[in-house]
Amino acid sequence: MSQADPFLVWLNENIPLTRVMGISSCQYHSGQLTLSAPLSVNINDKGTGFAGATTALATLAGWSLITRYTQDSGLEAEVMIVESQVRYLRPVTADFTASVCLPDAETCRGFLQQLQQRGKARLTLEVSIQEQGQPVLLLDGEYLARLKQDKTPPAIS
Repeated sequence: MSQADPFLVWLNENIPLTRVMGISSCQYHSGQLTLSAPLSVNINDKGTGFAGATTALATLAGWSLITRYTQDSGLEAEVMIVESQVRYLRPVTADFTASVCLPDAETCRGFLQQLQQRGKARLTLEVSIQEQGQPVLLLDGEYLARLKQDKTPPAIS
């Protein structure tokens, strides 16, 4: 990480697991987010990726995307995953990346409108864990965002 991404720095300071997992990059652009992690610190006793680590990276990618998206929309929201289903396609044998995209524009507009009007909204995302460009895990996650009431978080760029 030559030039530290402010959001990744914030993650490392506020979610200690991200440091332990060795998340090395966070890229966010045009409604797409990717997080990368090394196999070496996320390995199991079989020499492959620990399922808990790969699932954690997928969950975090979806959480990060919605967090960044609401911030870009001028909203401060608390984001949490409320339901998920994971499909393990094959063992992880190398460094891996979680990728997630926002859904279509109409769904995103509805999400933001509901968040502004009701103070909370849900968004379902499909996150893919990839190794060398091939999917190894798919996570379907339903995330809940609630507008923050009392506290102002540090600005994340």
